[in-house]
Amino acid sequence: MLNLSGAIFHDQSPLKLYGPTHLAAIVTMVVASLVYVAAARAWPGKWASAAAWALAALLLVNEVAWWGVLVARGEWGWDYALPLYLCDAAGFVAAVALATRRPLLVEITYFWGLAGTIQAMITPDLHYDFPSYFYFQYFAQHIGIVVAALLLVIGLQIQPRKGSIQRMVAITVGFSAMAGVADIITGGNYMYLHRKPSSGSLLDYMGPWPLYIAAGVPLAVGLLVLLDLPFWRGRRGLASGSARSG
Repeated sequence: MLNLSGAIFHDQSPLKLYGPTHLAAIVTMVVASLVYVAAARAWPGKWASAAAWALAALLLVNEVAWWGVLVARGEWGWDYALPLYLCDAAGFVAAVALATRRPLLVEITYFWGLAGTIQAMITPDLHYDFPSYFYFQYFAQHIGIVVAALLLVIGLQIQPRKGSIQRMVAITVGFSAMAGVADIITGGNYMYLHRKPSSGSLLDYMGPWPLYIAAGVPLAVGLLVLLDLPFWRGRRGLASGSARSG
């Protein structure tokens, strides 16, 4: 029997930002991303498919296991354990995108992963440090999403399509509205719509509530445009080629 009161599950002080364990997680994210992308480009086909499925399984098992641990500890709650934080939802989307490679799911994984999850890696809202289970769970999920985004778009070259920014704005606004309704019903703080992360984040520079929400909108759109920018030239060339062949 697993002893949930054992060392890896005991409560700890919050993660120290940019301390050794935080920096180790960031380095792991960078190295894992480089390895996955380089390997997928060098050995496409069966290896890339196997790697994608393995990463999808990791993301799903990691999230479901977290729920199981919360239930076992009597800590599961409607106000914070639903998959209504961007990174939680992105983990499930990324897993399905890795398995199916559907263009819309790849776009969501890419934009949410690089615009949102990387910020959560830089300023994690995490109240547990190494060697807590929750330290490993948090960073496995977030690193997995970033690796999935880069593997799909750069390694497997499933690039965002024309109109991806408009689609992502609509999807993100819809998801935020759903999270806002859940916040009202449960008293939670999904998507940080009612208060900022206690650990500090980029939102600290955007004023008090609700100003930081309004300020975050143009910033989010700007990040989407920046992430989509590398693919504009290729899409224009494809469009020109199609027009000439027609």
